[in-house]
Amino acid sequence: MHRQVGVARPQADGFIYRGLMIRHLVMPGNVSGTRKVIDWIVRNLPPDTYLNLMSQYTPVFRASEFPEIDRRVTREEYAQVVAWARTAGLTNLDIQGYRF
Repeated sequence: MHRQVGVARPQADGFIYRGLMIRHLVMPGNVSGTRKVIDWIVRNLPPDTYLNLMSQYTPVFRASEFPEIDRRVTREEYAQVVAWARTAGLTNLDIQGYRF
């Protein structure tokens, strides 16, 4: 996809009309493999690849049957994910939910 459309960049009106946007849902306890996702992006795409780190996971329906996902992501977990991405060299991060 990156070869076809390049890096996503906002236009003067603030909207992004073209480019690769990666959205990743951060899960409690790193069950979504965030570090592996970040490592893959760093190895395979430019450092200014647009990465949206989503923090809005909410346990619903049968999540209570699975203790590892029966809670929201903590501030500390999300901060760690943001730090991983920044330390890895990613520069175009969309950070949600918590202010840094």
